[in-house]
Amino acid sequence: MALQGLRHLALRVSDLSRSRHFYEDLLGMQVVWQPDNTSLYLSSGCDNLALHQIAAGETLDLKGQSLDHLGFIAENEADVDAIFETAKTAHVPIVKPVKRHRDHAYSFYMADPDGNVIQILYEPNISPLKLR
Repeated sequence: MALQGLRHLALRVSDLSRSRHFYEDLLGMQVVWQPDNTSLYLSSGCDNLALHQIAAGETLDLKGQSLDHLGFIAENEADVDAIFETAKTAHVPIVKPVKRHRDHAYSFYMADPDGNVIQILYEPNISPLKLR
C-alpha cells in the first residue's frame, strides 16, 4: 500500500465561526476552501481539517464516538510551551498541563470550543520529519 499518512480529519462543530477562529488564531491553520457556510477546510501544510456545521436544532451527539483526542505535532518543546501559554492567556480549557512522557515526548492537552481534546505534542521520532 502507498498510503502517505493520516492527513485528513473531519469534525462536526456547533459554531463554525467560533471553531474557525480557534483553529486559525490559536493553532495557525489557514483556510484552504470554504465551499459554503456550513463547511470549512483548513490546513497547516500537509494536513487537512474539515469543520462541518451541525444543522440548526441538532446537537453534538457523541454516543458511539470513540475519538479520544487529536494531536498537532510541534517542531520543538519551546513551541509546545509557547502554545500552552497562549492557550492559557486565551482562557482555553487546559485538560492536562505540560508534561514529559515516558517515551521522551513532551505535550499538553486542551479542549476546542466543542470540547474535542487536542494534544500539542513534540514527539522526538515524528517532529523532526519533513513531509513532502
